[in-house]
Amino acid sequence: MQKTKIIFIGIILLVVPLFANADTLGQEVNFNIDSSYDLYGRKEALALLQKITNQIYFYVDKEWWEGLDYSKKQSLDVEIYNLSVEFERNIYSKLTSTFGSEPKPGIDGDETITVLIHPMIKDAGGYFNSGDVYSKLQYPKSNEREMLYLNSQYIDKSEAKSFLVHEFLHLITVNQKDLLRNVTEETWLNEARAEYASTLLGYDDIYKGSNLERRVRDFLTKPSDSLTEWLNKKEDYGVVNLFTQYLVDHYGVKVLVDSLQFSKTGIDSINYALEKNGLKKDFSQIFSDWLITVLVNDCQLGERYCYLNKYLKDIRITPTFYYLPRTETILSTYHDTTYWSANWHRFIGGLSNLILEFEGAGSAEFEIPYLLCDLKDNCSVEFFPLDPAEQTGKITFPEFNTKYSSLTIIPFIKNKTSGFDGREDSFSFSWKVTVQEKSEEKKEAELISRLLAEIEELKRQIAEVRAKINAILIEGGQISCQRFEKDLFFGIRNDFEVSCLQEFLKSQGQDVYPEGLVTGNFLSLTQQAVIRFQERYAAEILAPLGLKRGTGYVGQMTRTKLNEILISGE
Repeated sequence: MQKTKIIFIGIILLVVPLFANADTLGQEVNFNIDSSYDLYGRKEALALLQKITNQIYFYVDKEWWEGLDYSKKQSLDVEIYNLSVEFERNIYSKLTSTFGSEPKPGIDGDETITVLIHPMIKDAGGYFNSGDVYSKLQYPKSNEREMLYLNSQYIDKSEAKSFLVHEFLHLITVNQKDLLRNVTEETWLNEARAEYASTLLGYDDIYKGSNLERRVRDFLTKPSDSLTEWLNKKEDYGVVNLFTQYLVDHYGVKVLVDSLQFSKTGIDSINYALEKNGLKKDFSQIFSDWLITVLVNDCQLGERYCYLNKYLKDIRITPTFYYLPRTETILSTYHDTTYWSANWHRFIGGLSNLILEFEGAGSAEFEIPYLLCDLKDNCSVEFFPLDPAEQTGKITFPEFNTKYSSLTIIPFIKNKTSGFDGREDSFSFSWKVTVQEKSEEKKEAELISRLLAEIEELKRQIAEVRAKINAILIEGGQISCQRFEKDLFFGIRNDFEVSCLQEFLKSQGQDVYPEGLVTGNFLSLTQQAVIRFQERYAAEILAPLGLKRGTGYVGQMTRTKLNEILISGE
């Protein structure tokens, strides 16, 4: 975590660093600390110098340290020693050779970096205060040191190394950007590089309990969180980590390095680094590819649509599902979103023609990649055509339900590329889906309307006959159908095939259809029985559709399993 941005306007200060003697073991120093992170809300903490190496001072909060028993002090002393060794032998050389140097010797004239260990709130692993690298004349609460802060409760945990490299990379960043190039990095990208440091150092190679595992969990909690809007929440860290993993997987860590060692910040610096390394894509295209990746994570769809990190090969978000009825209808929704935030909307079902219309706020520039999958689960990635001025578009998918199993749209806003600082404006968008019959059938609508009265009468008579047949078959204790040929769903009444379905579900036992009613009416009890049946055979019915829970809709995959059991006589 990085804290404090230093902005100087219209003032020139002559700053002369104080070249003091090196710190000595056991000395006490009163440090300014961040009260929003300190466990007790303090603004200052008296600390003891517990460990010294050539490159790092480890100070410990005196009150906390003296409250520990002898055994705990001994064990923590070993952990602090191990951290110091790791920093000397691995962390310092790896990060500085990759990203560049920290301020050296810095404001205090001492090349040794200071780490203060003090009790913090639970969710904080540590923090960095950029004000510390300036004099007190510029920033009154400066400790006038190249300084990092770590949470005492994690010092003896495996995460301690990850927290240390994270905060150290913030120190490198303030030198490379603020001090050397007179610009301040946007928070989201500053945190993105710091998050990747743990992976670069190999600390995520053991996935269980790693920073990467924690960030995957944070990301999946809210995958639609904006990449660039930084509110210092868990999901903010999750999304920047998962995006950066993808970026480095496919385009190399040099993109992070070159964007750091450049006079621009944020997305502009990423685009510079991509061009410098001879890469043909820009940030917007990579972001779009990443949105598809976290949806499908499948290299067979395209090499850019999957993670290469072995621990991320199974990462997939669950889109918002919309089940389209098998009748002509119009559905519409309204949503709010912000820059570089993903929205996944999946449509399944419907009739022959699916017409999708999109309208976005005119002040935003939307892009909408979409994933279209056929009945054999072969998918393709396309882009929704939009009018640039109006941010509106329309696309028709003929014979949707007979050719395709799903359509997933992923709208995002891409027109802001700099100036991200805290909460961003939100913008509305809406989509409307029209489900239609085939156009040829529409031409015959006038003829059909004249026959409706006769058809309804025939349906009534057929329903009576079916009811009598069902009663005879049920009396004999038989399942009255040999094959299910059509989709069945909630609301169908007086239907012969629904009776067959109910007989079948009844034969599957009390755990599927405890009520055992055979009425020919597809209502809530039948729907719940279908859901139990689908979840019993989830691997064959739900998994191919990317579902985890039953829907109660008897579609193609469910009918296939029903017919298979009927044929086998199970």
